[in-house]
Amino acid sequence: MKTVLEYLENSTNNCSEKIAVIDENGKYTYKELTELSRKIGTKLTEYFETRNPVPVLMEKGKDTLATFFGAVYAGCFYVLLNPDLPKVRLEHIVNVLGAKNIVTDKAHKEIALELISEDRILYIEDLKNTEINEEKLKIIRENGLDLDPLYANFTSGSTGIPKGVLVGNRSVIDFIDNFTDIFNITEKDIIGNQAPFDFDVSVKDIYSSIAKGATLVIIPKRLFSIPAELLDYICNNKVTTLIWAVSALCLITTFHALDYKTPDTVNKILFSGEVMPIKHLKQWIEHLPDAMFVNLYGPTEITCNCTYHIVDKKLNYEKIPVGKAFPNEQVFLLDENDKLITDTDVQGEICVKGTCLALGYFNNKEQTNSRFVQNPLNDKYIDMIYKTGDLGEYNKDREIVFLGRKDFQIKHMGHRIELEEIERAMEKVNGVERSCCIFNEQKGKLYGFYVGNTEKDEVIKYLKENLPVFMVPNKITQIEKFPITKNGKIDRKELAEILKK
Repeated sequence: MKTVLEYLENSTNNCSEKIAVIDENGKYTYKELTELSRKIGTKLTEYFETRNPVPVLMEKGKDTLATFFGAVYAGCFYVLLNPDLPKVRLEHIVNVLGAKNIVTDKAHKEIALELISEDRILYIEDLKNTEINEEKLKIIRENGLDLDPLYANFTSGSTGIPKGVLVGNRSVIDFIDNFTDIFNITEKDIIGNQAPFDFDVSVKDIYSSIAKGATLVIIPKRLFSIPAELLDYICNNKVTTLIWAVSALCLITTFHALDYKTPDTVNKILFSGEVMPIKHLKQWIEHLPDAMFVNLYGPTEITCNCTYHIVDKKLNYEKIPVGKAFPNEQVFLLDENDKLITDTDVQGEICVKGTCLALGYFNNKEQTNSRFVQNPLNDKYIDMIYKTGDLGEYNKDREIVFLGRKDFQIKHMGHRIELEEIERAMEKVNGVERSCCIFNEQKGKLYGFYVGNTEKDEVIKYLKENLPVFMVPNKITQIEKFPITKNGKIDRKELAEILKK
């Protein structure tokens, strides 16, 4: 298999009239999705050279998905420009891509006009009416490689310029084949998409569905602020599989929405992005005792995830392991001197190698060379690895336990501290739903935040009783809800801004 288009075409051949994708505006069968994608692809060949980016300024939806596949039919790769992003960030992304044209819909015309001239805007409403050019698509297909890029997702950059993580077809195919087999995702599944399409969690939703001939239900983003309606939507669509960010799952349990309605058709819940709080996971397991729960780990740069751990529902964990490597991937720990760590309970940086590695950062050679490096354990031939910047250790079962980011490890009052350790302690306080701790290096102060109905004095009292004095935050703040980044993680920068108010 050379490209993900074979997933789409195989499923179309096997179940052409089955619903492939649903959004709140309608649905497409596999036959309709394939035909529309080929129409769009034909038109895109007039505007984009092969192996170049196709920026897509649209909300996630069934037409967006067709545009993605259209970009691949045109021999290109797609990049979602999330309309919710600030204008300055969208401008940065468009500049990094060197984009000559943008695909959008009439609803987002005004945003597009702020990024590019009107004569370079392609509207999906027009692309959908193109006549398919079979010969042109065939030639592009014959000249394609499995190493060709498929998509780029932009992550934050230390310089303030977003970095576009470029991922190839082969990496996605290799990962999805293993992912769907291990977790028994089949044509019977209905996958409920939570993640934005510019976040790599959505890659698992899209390609697991398309590869197996399952149905993808794109859940409207507005429902993630209305837990009761969100559960109604999941139940009405008979969703079986949730591959969600931890914060999205915690949204439901924070408001105890599972007591309102339990989505009984759900049999698989796979989560990633942050450490899952045990008390929230316990609520999900109590309501769905027969479902499989999986902790996934991996940065965008290694094609979704590199390790997994199927949760023991007894929850006898101090920390839930991120687990073992997916097939055809190596995940290992290196110490500060780039020496291999093999012993248990010894901290090191999590490193990854295999076909899962991204193609680098698009149009950013310097950043690529700093993170995708030669394996220091091998000086005999080219052997690239990705250094994640995450810390981990092996437990007694030889599974990796995530210990936090290198940059979440701080030095305070002469002591090295993991912020996650303070957060875990806060979440053990009865009534605390979620917590987060940040460090102001300039002031040399720790700040704790929590969501819950417990008085601050109770939290402070517990921390003083259970942590060394140098680990007790200088200030504790109770908030109604945590600010969330577009990738579904707690927005630590926004928390810092709250302190200034």
